[in-house]
Amino acid sequence: MSEDQHVDELVPEGRRRRKRSRVPGCLAVLVALAVIAGGLWWAGNAGLAALRDLVEDPEDYPGPGRGSVVFEVASGDSSTIICRNLKDQDVVASVDACIAAANANPGSGGIQVGFYELKKEMASEDAFDVLVDPANLVTSSVTIPEGLNTDQIVALLAEGTDFSAAQFQKHLDDPAKIGLPDYAGGDAEGYLFPATYAFGPKAKPADMLAAMVDRWRQAADEAGLEEAAERLGYTPHELMTIASLVEAEGRGDDMPKVARVIYNRVENPDNGVTNGLLQIDAAVNYALGKEPIARLTTDQIESVSDSPYNTYTQPGLPPGPIEAPGDAAIDAAANPADGPWLFYVTVNLETGETKFTESYDEFLSFRGELDEYCATQSDRC
Repeated sequence: MSEDQHVDELVPEGRRRRKRSRVPGCLAVLVALAVIAGGLWWAGNAGLAALRDLVEDPEDYPGPGRGSVVFEVASGDSSTIICRNLKDQDVVASVDACIAAANANPGSGGIQVGFYELKKEMASEDAFDVLVDPANLVTSSVTIPEGLNTDQIVALLAEGTDFSAAQFQKHLDDPAKIGLPDYAGGDAEGYLFPATYAFGPKAKPADMLAAMVDRWRQAADEAGLEEAAERLGYTPHELMTIASLVEAEGRGDDMPKVARVIYNRVENPDNGVTNGLLQIDAAVNYALGKEPIARLTTDQIESVSDSPYNTYTQPGLPPGPIEAPGDAAIDAAANPADGPWLFYVTVNLETGETKFTESYDEFLSFRGELDEYCATQSDRC
């Protein structure tokens, strides 16, 4: 074969065809690949730039916001959970902006559990400024002092909330719903603990009453009420009855001594002196349905002589508490002082000075001091 035949080929028609070069096709492929690569480079960089903008400058509302949103911070909520919930309620525009605001606010770690009034479409920074301030908690605050009976407590609850006394009473008539212990016998008297309560906007009467019973349970557990009842030979309900009498009759450091007088009288019915009678005016006042007064007349006592709460005519403990005792009174009932006393007299109603004795004659002397005080220094008798 000649050298020309290495370059040209014979075709069937006898014509010669020049062999085509493959270089232009390869070049086209390379150009196309370059174009694709360039597009990918541009798209990649544009995407990274967009992502970088999102991370560095997440979406946030400018504020100040509109409308009203009641927002709840629950126990255990982290900043991330708070931000997700804020986003779900459209308080903030994005979780990322919210978290950034939380991280920038030094108080965000101390946000208190409860309800807050916020707005829709707030700036994240503004939302956290509201949440970190406990003064912004939305609550109904009700203070229940020691020594009130159930009717008085219900009246205060109705006054301090948006519910009526009848709505509270409805739930008192269904004690299982508010968590009363079985030994209360279905009666909340003495078990609605005196304290200041902050109720959230979603709280209902049953929730409020249950919170008060829960607080009583805390006080009872701290005092070891049920263990003390077993140790002393009483029921827990009887100890709560004693605690309520102590609350009515004693003050401060005198409370354990008042408790001891009650125990001494109940446990020694044949002593020939007190004969099992407690002779506590506050219990008779409860039977009378009157506000507590310092000294009862004979006619007042005799008017309710058949009442089980008349401790002048009925020996032993009343059937239940007469009012709500606080921490100190419950602790005194569970841990009475040691002593032989059978009598006590508060000789100064302003200072609460109270004298104790086991002698009837000395008791009469103390009564004389009280008579003199009432005649010359006080209109509270």
